[in-house]
Amino acid sequence: MRDELINRFTSYVKVDTQSNEDNLVCPSTPGQLTLARQLVEELEAIGMEDISLDDNGYVMATLPGNTVKDVPVIGFLAHLDTATDFSGANVQPQILESYDGGDILLNEPGDIVLSPRDFPELSHYKGHTLITTDGTSLLGADDKAGIAEIMTAMNYLIQHPEIKHGTIRVAFTPDEEIGRGPDRFDVDAFGAEFAYTVDGGPLGELEYESFNAAAAKVTCKGVSVHPGSAKGKMVNSAKIAMEFHAMLPAAEAPEYTDGYDGFYHLSSIQGDVEQTRLHYIIRDFDREQFEARKAKMQSIAEELKAKYGPERINLDLRDQYYNMREKIEPVIDIVNVAAEVMKELKIEPIITPIRGGTDGSQLSYMGLPTPNLFAGGENFHGKFEYISVNSMIKATEVIVGIIRKFEERAQS
Repeated sequence: MRDELINRFTSYVKVDTQSNEDNLVCPSTPGQLTLARQLVEELEAIGMEDISLDDNGYVMATLPGNTVKDVPVIGFLAHLDTATDFSGANVQPQILESYDGGDILLNEPGDIVLSPRDFPELSHYKGHTLITTDGTSLLGADDKAGIAEIMTAMNYLIQHPEIKHGTIRVAFTPDEEIGRGPDRFDVDAFGAEFAYTVDGGPLGELEYESFNAAAAKVTCKGVSVHPGSAKGKMVNSAKIAMEFHAMLPAAEAPEYTDGYDGFYHLSSIQGDVEQTRLHYIIRDFDREQFEARKAKMQSIAEELKAKYGPERINLDLRDQYYNMREKIEPVIDIVNVAAEVMKELKIEPIITPIRGGTDGSQLSYMGLPTPNLFAGGENFHGKFEYISVNSMIKATEVIVGIIRKFEERAQS
């Protein structure tokens, strides 16, 4: 299992699947289809059935049940794309056996070091086999680790037919990182009663609460005039944008929040005197506070329109997904089973709210309750991303354990 996980994962991360929110086709980048086709070949090779790849890059496959018991159809999902925050091109994974607990030199020419001084959680991984970046890209453990773990778990069950199980459905989806993963996902065709995304972080994470989420694009328009003759003529869009941002609560940003705190996050800003664009994400676990955050953005836009003119500000505000807790609590047993399996594997379940996106948020509202399991990575979306192979093994064992547990509990 160990070598299979390493080989699959290091193969997947070398495919550039970074998504692109500015491209409205699905998938938003061709690399996602490249990886999807590779996965279809691997699914065929291990003996999965009903394998499909549609034009939008959604891969689905079936492991038929081998038990006479009435077991619900269970799904497992992971996403193909990597984040837009940092380069996903030319990923060169580095394998470090028996990590000694000290600094890890990722890139000697750039003097890029992964250090427990900066990332104290590294101390938990002493003795583990780690896979890191080379300091020039992200790694892609989010979520290619999940893909590798699902694939390895399916192969394990096929190679061990003595393990009884119901019908299992797997799916690999595009464009999760830009919030469009479930947009064209066919829940009816998938045919599962419930599912799990394998898209979480460190060992033991088990999540069934997510943010309510929205995206906001603020476009500020100005008038560019030579600064030597600009008096009474120039309107500096960059200054209007700065004013807009300054009107948001400064402490309600990601770098100052955790737990159940919500936030406004300025993810990018581009512009000049003539036009400036601000891109935000808005997050809150509480629905009323979420709506209040959106109303705050709208009120700021209206105030600045009154000050500078309605043509100077445009706010494009779009909901992305909602807290999936509402849809999972009625079937909370699917969370309890996962926690029980973890405990049997000597893993302490860490049941926390997801402070990030997951396809499960939208899928749960589409009729497929989908909590999230850990995949084992740390420091997602950047050059200091890494993953423990030991944790990947445990994640694979949890997938197999959940499948076994539901079969054991089912009636003949």
